[in-house]
Order: sequence, then structure tokens, then C-alpha cells
Amino acid sequence: MKNKSQIVLISLIVALGGFLMGFDASVISGVVKFLEPEFGLTKLELGWAVSCLTLTATLGMLLAGPISNIYGRKSVLSVSALLYAISAIYSAFAPDFTSLVIARMIGGFGVGASLILAPMYIAEISPANLRGRLVSFNQLNIVIGISVAFFSNYLILNWAQSDSSWAKSLMFDEYTWRWMLGVEFIPAILYFFALFTVPRSTRWLIMKDRLAEAKEVFERINPEKNAEEEINLIKESLVSENNKEKTSIKELFRPTMKKVLVIGIVVAILQQITGINSVFFYAPMIFEQTGIGTDASFSQAILIGIINLVFTILAICFIDKLGRRPLLIFGVGAIAVFMFILSSTFSSATYRLDQTDLTELPVEIDRNELSSMVGVTYDDDVSFKNALKESIGNDLAGKYEGDIIKNAINANSTLILIGILGFVAAFAISLGPVMWVLLSELFPNRIRGLAISFVGLINSAISFIVQLVFPWEMANLGSGTTFMIYGVFAVLGLMFVITKVPETKGKSLEELEKILIK
Repeated sequence: MKNKSQIVLISLIVALGGFLMGFDASVISGVVKFLEPEFGLTKLELGWAVSCLTLTATLGMLLAGPISNIYGRKSVLSVSALLYAISAIYSAFAPDFTSLVIARMIGGFGVGASLILAPMYIAEISPANLRGRLVSFNQLNIVIGISVAFFSNYLILNWAQSDSSWAKSLMFDEYTWRWMLGVEFIPAILYFFALFTVPRSTRWLIMKDRLAEAKEVFERINPEKNAEEEINLIKESLVSENNKEKTSIKELFRPTMKKVLVIGIVVAILQQITGINSVFFYAPMIFEQTGIGTDASFSQAILIGIINLVFTILAICFIDKLGRRPLLIFGVGAIAVFMFILSSTFSSATYRLDQTDLTELPVEIDRNELSSMVGVTYDDDVSFKNALKESIGNDLAGKYEGDIIKNAINANSTLILIGILGFVAAFAISLGPVMWVLLSELFPNRIRGLAISFVGLINSAISFIVQLVFPWEMANLGSGTTFMIYGVFAVLGLMFVITKVPETKGKSLEELEKILIK
């Protein structure tokens, strides 16, 4: 029992890499409101500030495995913890937009490395009967990290508005977004030092022929097993792997692979093109468009994190009971419904400023400059925002857009909240976790690693594009059209899932290979 609790503790420590990954990816959601006026960004530049992390995270994923084979999983995870810490501090003190992008990209390497190596390390040190649950700690921590990032942003925003002397002395009001990014330094540096308490991976030690160290680690975490016997089994496995013929990328495109490759690619694209990272990375911006104001938009973003966590846990509970296909059909269908609800609600919203509304606007806004908009009803958010920019200029419009929309909009904000939370719940119980399980089962053993890497690269590319163009879409196409596009993609994806995606539950990998690879 003692060794079991020790393995659990080691796994929890290593899985903090997942927490940092989730935190780092989502903390930017609270920052986007401040960046545009701070650096005078265009919508695509704002999208680049968010999405640049995905580029280096993808590169980090590709490099982490080979580098960790040389220096060890633990060593590379320690470097990733330092990258998170450096990124947090550099982001907080970034003097200009270019510096901020560089800081974010540094953090991206940490994201990519921890995303690959944390579950790899846990799998390598875990006994077979605990491996599944222990590896799932990492995915769970990613979701918790996302939730904590939303809560952290909300807390810092409240401190920025506080009159207390300690909050004033720490200048939360003046450096709100810098604090949001900089606070990640604390868990990052804790992760770095916590990693000193975990042993090296037994599999890596054996790979490097450091058998005495491997035996010592094995006896520490698995005393009831015969260390010599287990080490010999791992050595045999490594020899077998080394003797295998190297798989080529050409094998992916053989006619026999067409069916599973198409399924894998379409599901990987579908996971991102329905807009999940638009919601995770721009949640307060979306909520501000409903007219609830800045404070409420940050508090409602916390609900996204909670819903994501709850329904991810439900997916883990049901994926082996109900199967992959039912969860996908239900989830993607629900995504389409909730996206159409969002599109319809935003499209039916109207915008109108009256004289009484002007008195409630921030004092920095010249009321006389808005006189041409008073009494005019705008039928869509794009025309209203364009008129706002013409009246008070891009800088003020970007900075106070949420405050002005709050006074002008006539829309059902409750229905929009239901739409967004429903979408997140539908994603978390389906496309979020199911895609990776499905990919691990679709491809034949000899080519599985290469295939998942290839499809994962496509998934990351779509994620980058969605994050990059979202602010531009909202500004030029409008909220209603943007969510309508996501809904259409969900409908097309649902048709594909119903007609093409097989059920893989309860079948061995060898059985699936016989069925799917003709």
C-alpha cells in the first residue's frame, strides 16, 4: 500500500506539467481585452498573440521525445518547467508586442514538452493495473489548469478594482494583464523543484544501460515485483523495438490505410474547427459581446472551466460503458445545436445608445463624439462597432467596447450563456477526450506512433488557424456569422461520424486492424 501511494504521489507531481499546460494555454483569455489598446494591435495581431504559443508547442511536441531519449524524461520536464517560469516573467515585463510574442513562444516549447513527456513518464513508471488511471491524471490536470486560469484572471481583475492598500501597492490596477500572465511563475517554479523529488524513468535508465539505478528505482516504487525479472522484460522489449523495421511516412498513404487515415484526419480537424479554442482562449471577450460587462464576463468564464472539468470526468466514466461512437454522435450533434442557438441569439440582437446611456459610460469617453450614434438602432454588431470606431477612434473603441456594448445591446444574455456552456459540455464529453482514444485504436500497431503524430500535427495546425482568425471574424463577420460557421462544420462532422466512424469499444487492437485495414 505504501508503494502504491508513492507511485500516486510521483504521478501527481509529474502531472503538474499538465496543469501548467492548461493554465498557460487559457490564461491569455483574460489578457486579450487589455492587449489591443495597450499595443495598438490589429485583430490579426491580437490573434497572433494568442495563437503563437500553438506553433512552438507543436515544435516542442516533435522535439521532446527524441531529446528525452538522450537526456531523460525527468531532465526535459525540468527544462519545460523553467521555460514556463521564464515565459511567465518575460510576458509580465514585456515592453512591446514583439517581446510578448517571443515570451509566449518560449512558453509554447514548455507546453509541447510537458504534453508529451508527462504521460510518457507516468506510463513508464506505473504498474500495469494502475497505468490507465495514473496517466489520466495528466489530462485531468490540464482541465484543472484551464479552470484555475479563468479563476486567477477573475481574482486579479477584482484586486485591480480594490481600494485596499496592499492591492494598490502591488499595482494590480495599473498592471492587470501583466499580473495575469506573471502569476504562472509560482506554479512553474514549484513544479521545477518538485521534480527533484521524483526518480528517473526506469525504462529510460534501462535504455541507457544504467541497470543498477533502474533496479534501485524499481524496488523503491514496486517492491512486491521481482526487479530483475521486470528489468529483463523491459530489456527484451527495447531490443525488439530496436530490431523492428523503421516505418516510413509513405506507409500512411498506402491504399490499405486510406479508410483509417481519413477518419483520423477528419475527426482531428473536427475537434478544432468547431471552435473550442475560440471559447477557451477568448471567453471573456465573447461574454462581453452579450452586454454583461467586464466583471461578469470574467466570472462567467470560470463556469466554462467548471463545466469542462465535470464533463471531462463524465466522459472518462462513460467512454468504456457507452462506447466512442455514441459519445461522438451525441456530443457533435449537441455542439451543432448550441452553436446555432448562439448564432441565432447574436444575430437577433440590436444595438442602440440613448442619452441616458451616455451618462453611464467611462469618463474617458467624450460624449459629444458619440452624438451621431444616439437614437440610431443598429441591427448587427459589426455595423455598431464600425460606427463606434468612426466616432471615438480605434484605441478608445477597443478599450471600452465592452462598457459601451453593455449599455447599447438588446439581447438574451442568458440564452447566450446556456449556448456557450452547453457547447463546452458537449465538447468535453465527446470530441475532447474521445478523439485521442479513437486515434490510439484506429491505426495498426506498427505505424500507430507515426500516424498519431501526423494527425496530431494537423490538429495543431487547425487549432492555430482558429485561434488566429477568431478576433478578425468577430470584428468583420460578426458574432452571429462566426458561430454559424462553427455550427455548419459541426453538422458536416456529425454526418461524417454517423456514416464513417466505427465503434471500437470492446475490440482488441488486433481485431480492429483486421476489420479496418483491408
